[in-house]
Amino acid sequence: MSEQAKDTPEQAEFRAHCQKWLAENHPGQPPVHIPQGALELSDPAALEWLQKWQKAAYDAGLVGADYSVESGGGGRENCQAIANQEMQRAKTPFFPNIIGLGMAAPTVYFHGREEVKQELLPKLLSGEEIWCQGFSEPGAGSDLANQQTFARKEGDSWVINGHKVWTSLAHFASWMILLCRTSKDDKYNGLSYFVVPIKSALGKGVTVKPLIKMTGETGFNEVIFEDLVVEDKYRLDDVGAGWKVAMTTLAHERGAGPLVTPSAGGQVNEKEKGPSIGSALALVELAKNSYRNGKTAADDGAIRDAIMQLMIRQEGFRQNQRRINVQSLNDHPMRIPLQYKLVATEMNQDIAQLAYEIEGAASSLYVNDDNAAAGGQYQLAYMNSFGVTIAAGANEVQRNILGERVLGLPKSK
Repeated sequence: MSEQAKDTPEQAEFRAHCQKWLAENHPGQPPVHIPQGALELSDPAALEWLQKWQKAAYDAGLVGADYSVESGGGGRENCQAIANQEMQRAKTPFFPNIIGLGMAAPTVYFHGREEVKQELLPKLLSGEEIWCQGFSEPGAGSDLANQQTFARKEGDSWVINGHKVWTSLAHFASWMILLCRTSKDDKYNGLSYFVVPIKSALGKGVTVKPLIKMTGETGFNEVIFEDLVVEDKYRLDDVGAGWKVAMTTLAHERGAGPLVTPSAGGQVNEKEKGPSIGSALALVELAKNSYRNGKTAADDGAIRDAIMQLMIRQEGFRQNQRRINVQSLNDHPMRIPLQYKLVATEMNQDIAQLAYEIEGAASSLYVNDDNAAAGGQYQLAYMNSFGVTIAAGANEVQRNILGERVLGLPKSK
């Protein structure tokens, strides 16, 4: 049964609206270079162009469709997934406020005070204010509960001191979702969760230092807090409930939360209307145009088989996602949502790795080389893919979660 056939009357009307609006308002090719993903944004001009696109989609109701009207959303039910489907079909650019949409918005929505939701969510959903995430620290990577950034209560405010690292988009962010320690007496119950200003506090308690990745991009940052004063209203949920709130953030970051994250097609900087480099199908054309010893890579049976195996995996992944809303096809409600991040990131990494093999010696050419196959985008994608398998909890951690919570295996030591 097609997706459209399962639509309720309200959903069918909304889908028709999305299709019509996208046909008339697709932003087209960008006037500036856009990176492969939002986490690699470093050019203000690229950010501005993408923000205008997100704002237009928000104003049309394609972003935040399932959030309440009071919080700046569309007040609809189960419609965001439809908007996502239509944007992906239309191959629209990605949204720049990826952390805001995927992590901050649902966390604020479920744990924030009403006044804070009304203040922050509209500009988050529209992309007017960019958000970043303050979880990782130099001594707290996969051990998230080992937070040392400390928030001390003073009257009706909190004074925050500490050091966050690997903070994507902090160089553009207006706000940060921040996990802090508020008590040293309990590892988990001593954590509290805040939303804190970044841009307005630069030089007044906040310092942002860019980190250069091996790709040459500067999406990562260090963020240092020195006596940053934050009003108590920006604390999410109770003091000591930070671990519980963080689980809401991580569930949505891993694609397993109750609110669907607004996501667009992601295809930019592509003059040809073909599959994007994240599609295994694109490897077919790459193989036809990659020559080794007088033959193309497509002439190699092993290469053809490897491409086909990835195409099968991608189609299996797509069909698996369709099972989520079919109760009779799910033996455990969280099996598919919790495996999404793990499967998707490793599959994308394998696509880029196979592209290296297909290109042969040409795979040593990078994005700045005019002779690089596919503009060197597969080399860039491969290097970026390792950060994504670490983000949202390393994939090894995600395997433990699946084993313990879905399969019921003993807790690993």
